Amino acid sequence: MVPPGDLESPERRRRAIQIAVVGGGEPETALLPVAEEVGRRLAEAGAIVVCGGLGGVMEATCRGARAAGGLTVGLLPGTDPGAANPFLDVALATGLGEARDALVARAGEAVIALGGAYGTLAEVALALKARTPVVGLDTWKLGRPGLATDPIERVASAAEAVSRALALARAGSAGEPRR
Repeated sequence: MVPPGDLESPERRRRAIQIAVVGGGEPETALLPVAEEVGRRLAEAGAIVVCGGLGGVMEATCRGARAAGGLTVGLLPGTDPGAANPFLDVALATGLGEARDALVARAGEAVIALGGAYGTLAEVALALKARTPVVGLDTWKLGRPGLATDPIERVASAAEAVSRALALARAGSAGEPRR
């Protein structure tokens, strides 16, 4: 039993940072070990991994996080929690289809994008619209007339992706509120 005073301590009230990891359900094979390393590093840093809950990058990230003792949360597109990858701790069957991409994008205090197809592009766009920082490794490049730079912060490794995402999430929790 926890002594009553411990429930009020700052350490007990501190909430873990949530990092959303987005990427394809059928990614290039080379991205899977990178995704697993991202999950492991996030867990080692005490962050909660949030993802779309299915296979590919999502499963590899959860596998890495789970191996390191981390907590994994998946926001599934369908209504069957049994469709979740086997490395999820919390499987939320939303029944929203691709609309669940909005939930994934908003659940993270930062987003790490690894490769990806159109669903990943949607999650990246929704995160950026909400002013959630996006760190990208081998993912979409965004550009349009009048946009001076790509709004995705580019990194070259899993270690750099996790380091930057955590730093951006920590800075955001003390800065301007997200929309």
